[in-house]
Amino acid sequence: MPWDERDTMSLRTEFVLFASQDGANIRSLCRHYGISPATGYKWLARWSEHGALGLADRPRTPHHSPNRSSDGITDLLRLAHARHERWGARKIKRWLEDQGHRMPAFSTVHNLMARHGLLPGTTPGIPATGRFEHDAPNRLWQMDFKGHFPFGGGRCHPLTLLDDHSRFSLCLAHCDDERRETVQSQLINVFRHYGLPERMTMDNGAPWGDTTGTWTALELWLMRQGIRVGHSRPYHPQTQGKLERFHRSLKAEVLQGKWFADSGELQRAFDHWRNVYNLERPHTSLDMAVPASRYQPSAREYNSHAEPPEYDEGVMVRKVDISGKLSLRGVTLKAGKAFRGEHVGLKEGAEDGCYEVWWYSTKVGVIDLKKRSITMGKGC
Repeated sequence: MPWDERDTMSLRTEFVLFASQDGANIRSLCRHYGISPATGYKWLARWSEHGALGLADRPRTPHHSPNRSSDGITDLLRLAHARHERWGARKIKRWLEDQGHRMPAFSTVHNLMARHGLLPGTTPGIPATGRFEHDAPNRLWQMDFKGHFPFGGGRCHPLTLLDDHSRFSLCLAHCDDERRETVQSQLINVFRHYGLPERMTMDNGAPWGDTTGTWTALELWLMRQGIRVGHSRPYHPQTQGKLERFHRSLKAEVLQGKWFADSGELQRAFDHWRNVYNLERPHTSLDMAVPASRYQPSAREYNSHAEPPEYDEGVMVRKVDISGKLSLRGVTLKAGKAFRGEHVGLKEGAEDGCYEVWWYSTKVGVIDLKKRSITMGKGC
């Protein structure tokens, strides 16, 4: 869904959660969201005074009832459970508090939910051990396709993108296929809205590439924006554990037992759940905060016309032809289809007849003219 078609409440909530963080550049965020500073500060004031209810066009004073009866609390819990049936007592309690309601202790909430059959009937997962996260947003984004599944319009290949530090969902998009062009189109939307990360990691195989194989066009496109690219270890999906956990929640809360008639209905379900996940759903690993409270858009902007590579004086420059080949001293060498039309730099190596192949600031291969060979890959 285009960013300007997102519902007003989710955009306002996202804005105030970003702007409420220590050190946030509020005027920059106002420009980012296309609002005046006066409007931005107005929403921040309403958020501070009334919470989520204050962001509505006709704000209503939240109902703070410290002496609310257990029946009243139970009614609230029933309404919350009807909306978030897969959430446990801790998440429900925090979510209702974020909506402006004063709630009793966690043990009371848990007991009331258990008594009235409002607890989810799933078995708790195995707690993560040795968890690692980057210390700031946009240091690392994790990207993958969740397993495809059928719907009324064919098959859906959900593309997912998660910020490692905040668990903020940057993209949850229905895709008809897993081709590079499809991925790039979705990423351009994300980059224009949230900026660029320092690094991205993804699974192995098409269209991503892998740790030992040749370079892919998608990797080069990301690297051209100054993004470092990495991959999970083959057959070790836990390398992207946060994204795997996101996929399990997506399956349990959106997809399980559901049938979607068309792509529009499917994407609306994705958009709604992504907003809930980012803006409302308390996250255990974030001390019950929501992901948007720990995320900030990147200051690095997407450039649709990236500058061509520049190489140091003395470095030979060769253009890779349409067949993916380059020529050096009368020898034709295959650089790979991903480099078609690109200019690579060739630096003389320590041994006679050996050259390093560079693309921008990354070493992408080696040439041995004595053997009339070229090796392109990540371990060169």
